[in-house]
Amino acid sequence: MAEISTGEARRTSAVVWWRDERKRGMLAQVIVGLAVVGFAYFLGHNMAENQARLGVPLSLSFLTDPAGFQLSFASISVTLDSPIQRILLVGALNTLVASIIAAILATTIGVVIGIMRLSTNWLIARIAEAYIEAIRNVPLLLQLVFWYGGVLAALPRAKDALSIADVVFLSIKGLVTPRPIVGGDFWFVVAAFVLAFAAAIMIRLWAKKRQTETGQQFPSFSVGLALVIGVPVLVSMILGNPVEWEIPEQGAFNFRGGLSFQPEVVALIIGLAVNSAAFIAEIVRGGIVSVSHGQTEAAFALGLRPGKNLRLVIIPQALRVIVPPIISQYLNVVKNSTLAGFIGFPDLFSVISTSQNQTGRAVECVTILMLFYLVVSLSISSVMNWYNKRVALVER
Repeated sequence: MAEISTGEARRTSAVVWWRDERKRGMLAQVIVGLAVVGFAYFLGHNMAENQARLGVPLSLSFLTDPAGFQLSFASISVTLDSPIQRILLVGALNTLVASIIAAILATTIGVVIGIMRLSTNWLIARIAEAYIEAIRNVPLLLQLVFWYGGVLAALPRAKDALSIADVVFLSIKGLVTPRPIVGGDFWFVVAAFVLAFAAAIMIRLWAKKRQTETGQQFPSFSVGLALVIGVPVLVSMILGNPVEWEIPEQGAFNFRGGLSFQPEVVALIIGLAVNSAAFIAEIVRGGIVSVSHGQTEAAFALGLRPGKNLRLVIIPQALRVIVPPIISQYLNVVKNSTLAGFIGFPDLFSVISTSQNQTGRAVECVTILMLFYLVVSLSISSVMNWYNKRVALVER
């Protein structure tokens, strides 16, 4: 037997390399890799030579030049003399702020509509169905134009603005709310919030472990919410309220003071939120339907009410189906914000376009734009994938 094994080994080692499937596969991968690298080098070298021949060699030095243009909405202060890199930073912040607020609103509306879609009440279910079908079959750009040029343009003038307790105003000028003025001791409040949030997480983990071991429940959500809200408020009261609020004053033609959100901002956030909510609603509905009906019957047999059944039994199991597609919707919210330029909102895409026209640095500007969306998309995917693993069912 030893001699046969030795002979087989010699015959195997005697096989020429081009007949070895594993070696051929490795060689093919190396060749393809070298071809891709070579093609990329050819494109990059050719582009650099063309740029140099045109007198605009590749460089990021233009980012320190004065921008020479102003923005209608800015998260941080900018002037005409601000460098282009600060203007691009403002565009990026505008994109992120609008996308985050829109994603939160879309999730809230989508969850409610998705649950309404499964209601046993015929009218509620039909209303949810009509909303989903109408929104999903109308292009987003038309929806943005509808909100901006139709709904918001029909709002009253500043002197006749709709108001809530005379502190929040909605008019053709946009949305005006009280503006927080942060004092020097506000960082203690932020630190208290972070510590309270960490304590709430620890209590949640302890309560879950305790329930697994003993079966006894602990109101971790209520206790955690009380800590997250109560501790910062208590610290703020001790410090003498380091946050003051500037209340807007209504004038004949505009508002004085407060925090102003132009109609473009409001239209973009509402348009993105309403559009994405329709898709999120279908994702939520599909996730809930995927849970076996036997789980619902078992929960009712144990005496759980419909609300607790949905929160404690159905939703936790449905999350493993809901989370993966909802990641794509959050990414779409960020990407769809590039349509903001059509209604005059200065997001990063429109700011990059203006900078490109003024400086002629098309390659550099487009590269910055691509890197921004790449980093944001990968960050969202990483966070949501981590959460997806946390809620995934483990087979034992």
